[in-house]
Amino acid sequence: MCEAHISLNAPEFSLEFREEFAALLRWRRDVRHFKTDAVDPSLLDDLLRQAMLAPSVGFCQPWRWVKVNDAGRRAAIVENFTAANLAAGARYEGEKAEQYWRLKLAGLVEAPVHLAVFADLDPAEGGGLGRQTMPETSRWSVVMAIHGLWLAAQAVGLGLGWVSILDASAVQTTLDVPGDWTLIAYLCMGWPAEPSDLPLLEREGWQERVAGAGLILER
Repeated sequence: MCEAHISLNAPEFSLEFREEFAALLRWRRDVRHFKTDAVDPSLLDDLLRQAMLAPSVGFCQPWRWVKVNDAGRRAAIVENFTAANLAAGARYEGEKAEQYWRLKLAGLVEAPVHLAVFADLDPAEGGGLGRQTMPETSRWSVVMAIHGLWLAAQAVGLGLGWVSILDASAVQTTLDVPGDWTLIAYLCMGWPAEPSDLPLLEREGWQERVAGAGLILER
């Protein structure tokens, strides 16, 4: 039985901090337009450390981060996206198809940082606690860490984009990672070329924000 106890006083967050945090949430956008300026590797490592403060089911810490630095592997990811995007765009017709092809849906070429984020769905850590009836919580835990990374990046002015138009199994092969890992996200990170507090798809007229009242129920 663990006898160690750490007693800390919880911080009190000022009104100014809460207002700044609300602004951080508003400015946390999915970025697709990047400058090519480098990101300091030590800054990236610090952001990853912050991301891994995220909660995880049973404290299993299932996130596995892959820094994709190799030019050949990056080129393969770009080819993967191009093929997947052609297939995805084919489902649209008429004006919606024209609109789709005008959208920039990834910043893979310009972004200085590529991160693939995987989940180990059955890690030894945590002893399976909390995952017996809802094993998908391992994936959700990784998503929590990604959101923490997104906020931490935005706080220092970095943009992050989630590239979901990919063949996940091909990504796994390209990056030569263990077969029992599951791809959760492929992320681009860099300095935004066009900072905005509005989602790109809202700015481009693809989708309006859904009113909150229709999404919150009471029972």
